[in-house]
Amino acid sequence: MPSIELRARQSLALTPRLQQSVRLLQLSALDFQQELRTALDTNPFLEYDSSETEDVALAGTNPGEEASPLPAADTLAPADPDGVPTESAAGDRLESADQDDMPADFPGDYGSRNSTRQNGDADGSDPAEWARSQPTLREQLHDALGLYRLGDRDRAVARFIIEALDDDGYLRQSLADLAGSVDLEPALTEEELLVALRLVQSLDRPGLGARSLSECLVLQIDALPADKPGRDVARQLAGHHLERLARREQAELQKQIGCSAEELRVACALVRKLDPKPGNYYGRAEDNYVVPDVIVRQARNKWVVSINPAVQPKARIHRMYAQLFAQSAGTSRSPLAQQLQEARWLIRNAQQRFDTIQRVAECIVAHQKAFFQYGEIALKPMVLRDVADELGLHESTISRATGNKYMATPRGIFEFKHFFPRELGTESGGTCSAAAVRALLKEMIAAENTRDPLSDVMLAKMLADQGVLVARRTVAKYRHLMKVPPADLRRAL
Repeated sequence: MPSIELRARQSLALTPRLQQSVRLLQLSALDFQQELRTALDTNPFLEYDSSETEDVALAGTNPGEEASPLPAADTLAPADPDGVPTESAAGDRLESADQDDMPADFPGDYGSRNSTRQNGDADGSDPAEWARSQPTLREQLHDALGLYRLGDRDRAVARFIIEALDDDGYLRQSLADLAGSVDLEPALTEEELLVALRLVQSLDRPGLGARSLSECLVLQIDALPADKPGRDVARQLAGHHLERLARREQAELQKQIGCSAEELRVACALVRKLDPKPGNYYGRAEDNYVVPDVIVRQARNKWVVSINPAVQPKARIHRMYAQLFAQSAGTSRSPLAQQLQEARWLIRNAQQRFDTIQRVAECIVAHQKAFFQYGEIALKPMVLRDVADELGLHESTISRATGNKYMATPRGIFEFKHFFPRELGTESGGTCSAAAVRALLKEMIAAENTRDPLSDVMLAKMLADQGVLVARRTVAKYRHLMKVPPADLRRAL
């Protein structure tokens, strides 16, 4: 028979504030900025803080230059005993860099901006407009085509060929298919397309407009001086024997071409120097930018960690709106009260996010101090638990604080995860990091004889001679991660 009974059980649940704190901590710098922009757009109790602050320019910092750390966190908002920043008379704000560091399209009412810069420019132009912009493949070819005196039809056909090229610089479609896809009067012929293709192939870098790898290499060889050693043999290799060359059939190649072993060696070396994808030379989008969350500088023989001001968009509670709401008869359950509470949570959780990231970064720098002095080979093995135990935080919090976070150092920009290499054993019973082993492998491969490159077995033996016990398959894995080909492919003919 059906019955009704009561059961009591305990469970853990995150409050909305804690859920927001966890979510903000695991966001990258760019995602966090987008989150704050969205909040400024949708929450009337948040406003952009346009107060003047000291301008800290990351681009003007030289490695080793003495740097003054950012103001302490308590100057932004004092913290209560449980570590959560509280409201203060100074305002619920998230301090950041100078207003000029913010994107031009950052939402919010900023007030009047000073249009006159320190350098005397009064047009308020974006400094990014002065950045070097490399033309794309099609832009370069169109510009080069404009230097030729051509008829309207010939120019249109050549432009059509340029637009048909892929990013590698190849013409993948057949001329017959291209002729059928163009509506011109009279109808376009394959002969016209072939003439236009030859013109496009001569516009810029040799190899552009090729219809196959063989043609691409032949075009580059034809552009070499006639007295180039190995040119004729290299042209035969590229035109007719690429498959045999890939299989390293030296004896068969000598027989087919009729050349000596030395001539074949010189020709093979020449072919390997050619560019199989000439289109990649253009428009290399240098847009894989990483915005560092923290900056590490050396000051008075100490490594100082500071939050990158560029990742701290300034936001604060709109005082007037908050006071008007407090004077009104609004209840705590009204939508406006909820938005005000969410605004306060966002400011506090954002500050807590930066505090946690800085603490984690300082702990990493303290553990990996030798890396900043000697490089990759000095990286020590470290796990997330080491940082969690030292800071008194949960390991999952450290994982969120190190995911998609980057550190700008005098040696470059590194992800936080880079400083947590795996531990490997040594012959003496000690430990070393996997990053140090990769650095050793890189040095060994760089110093090897190209005529007799080191195999994975030999590399593992050399590491063992230095006291590092690594299996051959581990060496192969690290070599693959470093994008180093096997010994057979590294051998110079």
